[in-house]
Amino acid sequence: MSLTIYGDSMSGNCLKVKWTADKLGLAYDWVEVDVVNGQTRTDAFRTLNPAAQVPTVVLADGRPLAQSNAIIWHLAEGSELISSDAYLRAKTLEWLFWEQYSHEPYIAVRRFQKFYLNTPEADIDPKLRVRGEAALARMETWLAGSPYLVDSRLSLADISLVAYTRVAPEGGFDLAKFPGVAAWVKRVEQDLGLS
Repeated sequence: MSLTIYGDSMSGNCLKVKWTADKLGLAYDWVEVDVVNGQTRTDAFRTLNPAAQVPTVVLADGRPLAQSNAIIWHLAEGSELISSDAYLRAKTLEWLFWEQYSHEPYIAVRRFQKFYLNTPEADIDPKLRVRGEAALARMETWLAGSPYLVDSRLSLADISLVAYTRVAPEGGFDLAKFPGVAAWVKRVEQDLGLS
């Protein structure tokens, strides 16, 4: 049995799992799950993940695992994507936690409302733009002094953060205002073979 990834191709959280597996050269089966049409809410899917969310993976030994950043950490354990230095490992985790708390809830949510649901601008919570731009500004400041988020090479932090940053314009965010972030996106896309 090989790794199985259950994911929705429009989800950055799902794509970061795919990109990590691809970067590591892992064999996997991709099972497309349409979140918008409720495919995560079936009884069969809930047996894999009671939270009814993607991504969810089933490991080669049959055990399921959920939450994108937990999944990519598990897949990359012992690889070049996670530093062997304790401090840099912690910095990677710092970025992974920040991504889910201070980046994804604003950039990804605004993108989903604007790009997929066609929600009129007047009906989108203005805090999503303010907080999304604050997240991009934090990244811009950090990237002014470093080519990547943790050290001088690609890490899981970069894979996690690039997933929704690269499509932020679909949510109405102008990456031209954040040239360091835009350059970093191109660098990470090249590293992952996405461009």
